[in-house]
Amino acid sequence: MVASALHSERLWVNGWSGNGVEQQAQKGSYHHGDLRAALLAAAELVLAERGVEGFTLRECARRAGVSHAAPAHHFGDVAGLLTAVAALGFETLTRFMREARAGIEEPQARLRAIGRGYVAFARQYPERFRLAFNRHRLNGEDPALRAAGQEAFAELETAIRLVTKAGDGPLASDQLHVLLHTWSVVHGYAHLLLAGQLDKPLEGEGDGAVEAALAGVLARLTER
Repeated sequence: MVASALHSERLWVNGWSGNGVEQQAQKGSYHHGDLRAALLAAAELVLAERGVEGFTLRECARRAGVSHAAPAHHFGDVAGLLTAVAALGFETLTRFMREARAGIEEPQARLRAIGRGYVAFARQYPERFRLAFNRHRLNGEDPALRAAGQEAFAELETAIRLVTKAGDGPLASDQLHVLLHTWSVVHGYAHLLLAGQLDKPLEGEGDGAVEAALAGVLARLTER
């Protein structure tokens, strides 16, 4: 179910929130695994405030309350840390889509549910959403990033195969076009929503306008 409120300031990474990073930074100590998670959470906070262009390892370290060398020790460089956040983004997207379509067998209903999960992910984790689909400053050859991206894409591809009754082989041209059209529409809706471009068109539509509009868009995607 798509959340009714836009992304809050609490950014969670494996149990860490922005508040959790600040509180732990004051204590001044992390376990090894906790430090990695805290740096990822701090990275999201920095991205939210400064964007990719203003992102620095030093600021992430400051937010996490660790030495300026700690992020480089765990991730190598800026691209390494940003790539880890992007991979986490794809992993989170996959989880949202799977949770949304859980228990739904009918192909078109399953596809609509995946679309709702896709947009719900973008609304709850806007920085992960933006970064995952932005190649700038990322290591596109990173195995973890590629695997996470492929797994997320497979969720949508499987849904399209069920809707179009495709087999296990390569998609036919018309089936590929359905896949690309569906992805473009759902991703575009999420992007417009985050950019505030739907505020004016939906003004005066009342509570639940975003969800109702998304339901209409998804219904038209699966019309036959």
